[in-house]
Amino acid sequence: MSRLFTVRLAGTVLLTALWGGNLTAASAQTSGSFSPDQRRQIVEIMRDALKSDPTILSDAIVALRQGAEQQEQSKALGAVRADKAALQTAPAYAVRGNTNGDLTVVEFLDPRCGYCRSLVPVVDKLLADDPKLRLVEKVVPVLSEKSMLDTQAIFAAARQGGYDKMKRALMQDTATPSVERIRQLASANGLDADRLAKDMHDPDVSTQINTNLAQARAIGLDGTPTFVFGTDSIAPGAMSLQDMQGKIAAARRARG
Repeated sequence: MSRLFTVRLAGTVLLTALWGGNLTAASAQTSGSFSPDQRRQIVEIMRDALKSDPTILSDAIVALRQGAEQQEQSKALGAVRADKAALQTAPAYAVRGNTNGDLTVVEFLDPRCGYCRSLVPVVDKLLADDPKLRLVEKVVPVLSEKSMLDTQAIFAAARQGGYDKMKRALMQDTATPSVERIRQLASANGLDADRLAKDMHDPDVSTQINTNLAQARAIGLDGTPTFVFGTDSIAPGAMSLQDMQGKIAAARRARG
C-alpha cells in the first residue's frame, strides 16, 4: 500500500492522501470547497495516519521549515542581486585580497563574536591561497553595546590608517571592552589614542556603521559571521577553509 501526505498551512489544503495509487477528491480541492463529509474523511485519515506513524507529523514540520528557509534564502539572494554594487563596495581599508579579483566575497562580522574571531586565521589562509579572490569586510555591531564600542573604535582607527591593526587587536583581546581599554590598545598599536577616542563619535563613523547594518538587514542577516559568495550563495555561521573554498568554486561556476 503506497501513501503520500502533503501538509500545507494558512487554511489551504490540509492533507492530500494517496492510498493504493488512488488519489482522493481532497487533493484537487481547496479547504474552502470541501463538503462536510469530505472534511470528516480528511480528519479521520489524518488522525489514523498519525496514530500509526507519528513520524509523518515530524517529517511535515521539517519539510515546512525547509521550505521557509528556502524562501528566506531566495529573498535574501534577491536583495543581494538588487543591491550588488553597494553590497560589494566598501572603503579601501575594508577590502582585502585582490582588489580586481574575479570574485567578491562579502563577510559580515562582529568584533565580539567568538565564531568571527576563530575565523580570522581561516580567512587569512583563504586569501593567501587564492590570489584572484576579493573580500569585502562589513563590520556590524549586532551582539551588544560592547560590539558597538569596538566597531566605533575600528572605524575611528581607519581615519589614522589603523583599521586592520585595531580590528585584529580588539578581536584578539579578552579584556572587558571600555574606552580606556581601547585607548590602551590604540597606543600599543602606534595610534593616537586621544584622536581615536574623539573620532569614535564622528558622524562619518556613525554613517559607516549604519550603512553596514542596513545592508545586513536587507539580506536578512541572522547572525555573524555571514558570508555572501558572489550573488548566488549566502552562508551563515563558522565555516572550514574547505567549505569556503567549495562555496567559492561553486560561485565561480555559477558566474560562468
